[in-house]
Amino acid sequence: MRRILIWLLLSALSFDCPAEVFRWVDDQGRVQLGDRPPANVNAQSLDLHINTYSPPERSEARPAAASSVKAVVVYSTTWCGACKKAKSYLQARNIPYTEFDVERSEQGRRDYKRLNGKGVPLILVGESRMTGFSQSLFDQLYRPL
Repeated sequence: MRRILIWLLLSALSFDCPAEVFRWVDDQGRVQLGDRPPANVNAQSLDLHINTYSPPERSEARPAAASSVKAVVVYSTTWCGACKKAKSYLQARNIPYTEFDVERSEQGRRDYKRLNGKGVPLILVGESRMTGFSQSLFDQLYRPL
């Protein structure tokens, strides 16, 4: 039953929504985003794209030894604080992962570009993708079904 609910939720989220997102600067000089801008401001409509990717080829993301464990690939940089936090979290829990530095590794740079990476860390967990790092989201993605 749980799998059906998850599947239904993911199916519903995968459809394009006709919602429009606007960007404007408020009277205090802060950039605001929303689906309905105030009437008295000059708002600009944004063209947003869904964060999708093609899973890496099996040779790139080396699977872990046990088949029930999902392969984890981390695309990072040396200066990224969230990358360090993610790698520390994985190491503390003995979660095997493959790391590619998108600035120093040719393969990392190539894969990151192919994945349309827009920020680091970019973390692949099995067939799922996470940009940035959240412990709770990672745990959800890494948990076996």
